[in-house]
Formats: sequence, C-alpha cells, structure tokens
Amino acid sequence: MAHPKESAVPASESSATPAPASAPELDSRLRAAIDDDLVALRQGAALWSRSSIMERIRALSATRDAVGTAAADWAGVAARAKGLAPDHPLRGEEWLSGPYAVLGALDGYLATLRRIAAGGSPLDGVRLDRAPGDRIRAHVFPREPIDNLLLSGFTGEIWLRPGTDASTAIRRAGLAQVSPGTAGVGLVLGAGNISAIPVLDVLYELLAFDRVSLLKVNPTQDELVPVFERALAPLIGRGLVRIVRGGGAYLTAHEGIEHVHITGSAATFDAIVWGDRDRARDEPRLGTPITAELGGVSPIIVVPGEWTDADLRFQAAHIATMRLHNSGHNCIAGQVVLLSADWPQREQFLRALHEAYRAAPARPVWYPRADERLHALAATYPAAEWSAGHSRALVQVAPGEDAAELETTEYFAPVLGVVELPGTGQDFLDAAVAHANGSLAGTLGANVIVDPDAEDAMGAGFERAIADLRYGGIAINAWTGVLFATPVLSWGAFPGSDVREVGSGIGVVHNTSLLADVERSVLRGPFRPFPRSLGPGRFSVLPTPPWFVSARTAAAVSEGLTRYRVDRNPLGLALTLLRAMGA
Repeated sequence: MAHPKESAVPASESSATPAPASAPELDSRLRAAIDDDLVALRQGAALWSRSSIMERIRALSATRDAVGTAAADWAGVAARAKGLAPDHPLRGEEWLSGPYAVLGALDGYLATLRRIAAGGSPLDGVRLDRAPGDRIRAHVFPREPIDNLLLSGFTGEIWLRPGTDASTAIRRAGLAQVSPGTAGVGLVLGAGNISAIPVLDVLYELLAFDRVSLLKVNPTQDELVPVFERALAPLIGRGLVRIVRGGGAYLTAHEGIEHVHITGSAATFDAIVWGDRDRARDEPRLGTPITAELGGVSPIIVVPGEWTDADLRFQAAHIATMRLHNSGHNCIAGQVVLLSADWPQREQFLRALHEAYRAAPARPVWYPRADERLHALAATYPAAEWSAGHSRALVQVAPGEDAAELETTEYFAPVLGVVELPGTGQDFLDAAVAHANGSLAGTLGANVIVDPDAEDAMGAGFERAIADLRYGGIAINAWTGVLFATPVLSWGAFPGSDVREVGSGIGVVHNTSLLADVERSVLRGPFRPFPRSLGPGRFSVLPTPPWFVSARTAAAVSEGLTRYRVDRNPLGLALTLLRAMGA
C-alpha cells in the first residue's frame, strides 16, 4: 500500500477536471442495482442533512448495538478468510482489528456528539499545550475511564498544523457536526487487509463531512459483506450506506459520486486518477475530489540505552509484532529497523530480534501476490534469513550494502530489515530521523523505541526530534498499528501530497473528536510491561499486550476486551484481565 497527506482536501486541491462523459461497460443488472443504490443514498443524504444531533446520536447508538451483536461472527469470518483455524493463537487479531476498533470509533463519535448536543465543544476537558515548531497539541487520549483500563499506560496526542492557535482549534472542532455543509454521496473503496478499515472510513465520511457512502468492498473481504450489512443495518436502513461488490471503474466515473476515498496502493490510486494520461499535462482522468490512505515503508527507530535482558526480549517481540501482525499485510507494518552501529548492546539485541522473529507462530501468507514480493526479496537479498517454512525473511543490510530496495519497496509481506547508522544518544536519534525522512518511502507511520533514562537524558532534544519526523502517525514505545486501532487519534499521512505525487495519500480519517487542521498523531506507551513497569518510566497494568504475536492468551484476551466494549460487564473484564496476566 502507500500513504495519506493532507488534513481534508478541498475539491480545488484534489481535482477540478470534469469526469468522463461515458462510464465503462458493466453488466446491466449490476449497473441498475448501483444506480438504485445511488438514488437511495441521495435521499438518505438529504434526510441526514436535516437531522438533529439527537437523531444522529440515536442512529450511531443503534449502529453500536448492531456491531456488538455481529462482533463474534465478524471476527470468526475474518479469521477463516485469512486461514486461521478456530484454535489458532493469533485469531485474536481479528477481534482487535475488526469490531473492537469500530466500537471504539462509535464510542468516540457518540461522546463528541453528546458534548455538542450539550452546547459544548469536542475539546471540552482536553488539555491543550505547545509542541515544537509553533504547534498546538491536544491530549485526547485517555479520554474516558475505559481508556485507562484497555490501554493502561498509553497516552495520545493530536498535533495541529503549525500556526493553528488554541481558539481556532476549539472553534473548528466538530467539523460538519458544528459547521454543516451540503451533504453529498461519496464512494469508499475499501481495503482488503484489515476488516475495520472500510467501516471506519464510512463512519468518518459521515461524521466529518456529512457525506453518505457507497462502500465497494475489496474482493478479499467478500465473505464479510453479510456481516457488514448486519453491523451497519441502522445506517443502511436510513439510506446512509450501501455496500456493493464490483463495479469500481463504473463507480469512479459515475456522475452521482461527489467524492472518492480509497485505502489501497499508490498504483491503484494512479490508475483511478490518471489512467494512461500524461501526468505532465496535469489533466487527470478523474474529475472527482479524492482522498486516500496508501501505506509506505515504516521505520522502527531503536534508540540505544542500557537495557536489561528482559528489556531486550520484550522489545524484540514488540518489533516482531510490528512486522508479523496479519502476516505483514499491513500498510503500517514496521519494515526497517534503524539501529545504532555503536550501541554496546547491539549484538545482544540482534540475537533477541532474530529469535523473536523465528519463534512467532506460523501462519498463512494469504494476501494476493505476497509470494511474488517474497521471491523478489530473495533475489535482491540472497543473504536474508528465512524462517517459518521459508515464509518470512529478516534482512540485515551489511555496511556498504545497498538498502534502497528494502527502504523504498513496501513488501506488504513478512519482510523485516535492519539498517545500521552511526552514533548514540541524540546524535543517533537525529541521524535516524533524517534517514527515515530522506530514504524511506512514505510518511504514514514511524515507530520509536527508547528507554526512560535515554529519553530523559535527551530532554527537549527528544521532542524536537519527534517534531522533525515527517509522519502522520508516530508511536513511541508503541506500534502505530495500536494508534490505528485507537480512533480518537487521527490516521493518515503527513500533510503535503496531492494527486500528482500522492505518496502515502491525501487526508486523514478516524479522529473521533473531529478536529480540523490535523498534522499528525503521537501515541506514547510504556517501555516495560507489568510488573517491570513498577520501576522507572510509565506504569502499566498490562503484561504482554494482547496484540503481541508472542502473547499466549491473546485470542481469549482480545475477545474479552471486545466483549467488554460491547456490554461493559465488569465481571467479564476482570476475568479477561486475569487471563491477560497469563500472557
């Protein structure tokens, strides 16, 4: 996949060229069904534009109930589609990256709407302070008591674009829910890898822009369509969503579509926007405004420090998770570890990393054409270490060896690279930031691992380095995949791309506080899990987090956390936390 960049792109910035006069040929029955869906959506858009905040709250509350009812089937169907047996230790991923994330988004949007209904602002109770570079940051997570339980020790901030002041941030918070525009009909081209993505994109379109959606699912998610139809039934019944399989070319050219949002690859984006047209003439084929989330090559910056053996093992498992979650088929999978060549513990860390990568549970490499990318890697890096039946690779780039292929190709498969840079402390961090910004493709997400003593020693220099990272999502002692699944935070590339050079994409999604002028989100987590979190640094009650590929009880804990989001049963949560202690 590729990457997003802009905080909400007006039509004038995206494209102003008229759409093609004639749409591609399509089966007449599918064409008629799509046209009927668009008629229903136009009617739904008109009703939504006239609906009150309380009516919107009722619609989202009903949707939350429907998602909760469908959650078990949702996770089960998604796991089966990826070849995970009912007893597979990693099936919990489909709970967290499916219904759990969507329930979190619905809870966030409902909280925002209720604050607006009470005459307040989505930023009421949120601490605003300054970040480097004339930026305001909003400390939006944790926001509710549940946040401190489910992500103990984690905090999250949304950084606004330089020059945005606090009064402007407060005035504009709420987007279309406080400054309604003309409701329209958009096309959402859904992702094929993570089941929450299409639903989260539809929800953001509806709440941020008052835009109803025709959702075209990726063929890899065809089996989930009946589940999506149940989960979104309250929105479908109100004419706010329709779901289709196929017809993408017809839809992108349809005069009834007023906006397109895609999660996918840069190649697909360019095919939609440009086709075979000459980009130099600045005449895109697509005349409709478009936003996109397209992925990239994500760095994992490991700041050297004095780590215990337990620290080395834990962070090695953390990095293995960043790459191997969903078999590496994530636009936000960590791909390149930037490591200090001068770190005294370098060899110890590399041994721990190789062991964690080899030891992670085997699973299918299921995404289409992933095998081709693995073959290409083998040809480029014949010294790569292969494991799990030759289905995953770890590449240590030797000094003087060309790392360009590893740093510019999004493999979207189980491929992890290690690139070494000189220096320690602030010198290393600054060099790693410059290298990530200048050599790695994309600006979607970056990960930084740093122990509390090393972070304290750098002081203000650490925050300056984070500000210098040109990424839309940054996770410190966390993985940006968790940032994705925490929808109060924004998700999208660093601002600056357009249809001519899309990079990681255009626009943001999620952002349940509906903040304007978003530049990035930053998620901070604990360096050590419980009980070692009782020492210096951030305290957390979490032992091995349930999204770790090494967590033994991940499946049961992930299901339990999702069920708690559904029913808020404290007894169920207590049992889940007890299971987590056995991770």
